[in-house]
Amino acid sequence: MARERPDHTLQASALVNEAYLRLIDLKQMQWQNRAHFYAMSARVMRRILVDFARAKRNEKRGGDAPRVTLDEALLPPIETSHDLVALDDALHALAAVHPRKSDVVELRYFGGLSLEETAEALHVSIDTVKRDWRFARLWLLREIGGR
Repeated sequence: MARERPDHTLQASALVNEAYLRLIDLKQMQWQNRAHFYAMSARVMRRILVDFARAKRNEKRGGDAPRVTLDEALLPPIETSHDLVALDDALHALAAVHPRKSDVVELRYFGGLSLEETAEALHVSIDTVKRDWRFARLWLLREIGGR
């Protein structure tokens, strides 16, 4: 949530509460270890944020049509590069080719884990996480930028 825009209507506490409700609803989930819990938590939070972004975009009153004031009408349009839905689509494409790199993004970006925590969760070295993180960021920028 720290990376979201300041006027985001979904609060961090609401995100955590919704994630908790979804996680405890998985009655048959057998938690293997702390890393497994972190991975599932990050995945659930990603789904909540993406679903929220899709719902906001498809609202009855204009969907993703930008609201323009008279002064803004004189400025050239500014493209938003942080579209959560586009990121989710690009992450699905990355997961098809490089699943671990997709997991690194999910844990770091959506789960908020540090490099060390991500390495522990994935049972790899910190250097591997750094390489995967660097590769995934560039890959996602290319994917999202090409839309």
